[in-house]
Amino acid sequence: MKLKEIPESRLNTDYFIRSKTRELAETVGDGIAINALSGGVDSSTVTVLAHRALGDRLKTYFIDNGIMREGEPQRVVLLFRKLGIPVQLLDARREFFAALKGKTDPEEKRQAITDAFYRKVFGRLVKESGARFLIHGTIYTDVEETVAGIKRQHNILAQLGIDPRRAYGYSVLEPLIELRKPAVRKLAKALGLPREIYERPPFPGPALTARVIGEATPERIEIVRKATRITEEMLSKVKAFQCLAILHEDRVTGIREGRREFGLQIEVRCWNSKDAVTASPTRLPFPLLEKLAGRLTSEVPGVVSVTYNITPKPPSTIEAV
Repeated sequence: MKLKEIPESRLNTDYFIRSKTRELAETVGDGIAINALSGGVDSSTVTVLAHRALGDRLKTYFIDNGIMREGEPQRVVLLFRKLGIPVQLLDARREFFAALKGKTDPEEKRQAITDAFYRKVFGRLVKESGARFLIHGTIYTDVEETVAGIKRQHNILAQLGIDPRRAYGYSVLEPLIELRKPAVRKLAKALGLPREIYERPPFPGPALTARVIGEATPERIEIVRKATRITEEMLSKVKAFQCLAILHEDRVTGIREGRREFGLQIEVRCWNSKDAVTASPTRLPFPLLEKLAGRLTSEVPGVVSVTYNITPKPPSTIEAV
């Protein structure tokens, strides 16, 4: 059956919540389902929706894969526990970095994350919990970009001919798959999620590996993690769809304390967009860019160059890889 989008303008949140909670409850029955919470609006929304449908038959995990924002695992787990949704924090950093080791091609990195997530980590959790279902926050844009060949999203399986039951031992349920990001935000607000979640800027499924050009080692991830924190702090008051920092693979010549330094390059991107299908660079004030460059070169070890992307999508894309 061909997937049809429900636009934000036609989304009746009350009806959608009732129908999807009923559908989830009927599908899972008296069994158990599991889901992964990342703290983004998609995963947060599907977590609350599934919790309403299943209660304690839903087992929610935050997978600490080592490639998230600074302090993200602890902050998100605490927030959802305050909302009355128990979340278990699982340390899977070793599995993810082992899967990423030596990989530089963007698609190979995405496939490594897919395999580590679905087969190694969740395959183990399924066996331990006896769950037969994984509830995932896949949205319409994820499918659209993957099928069109623009960028493979790590959470796309069935649309690529992958049967998760056969490949991984469980079925995947995707209650948000008819919605784009604006509709998901509307739904998140209707579900009672706090503003800090439903207005949160998008964050890629492959996390910070999507912002490291080349191999995503623990050391390189830590560099882009620091750059991400500074960039988001400095641009927090800018009205934009998304802002991000990217670590380039090539080194560039710089000067520090009067001496030549063969250092790192950070690219900053900031976007105006509604649904991520198209986007235009935000026209940031030059003094703000200068301050941001100053912080990045002084606070992130090894960074000697900061650039700002001014190419719209298309032909550029919002994320780098």
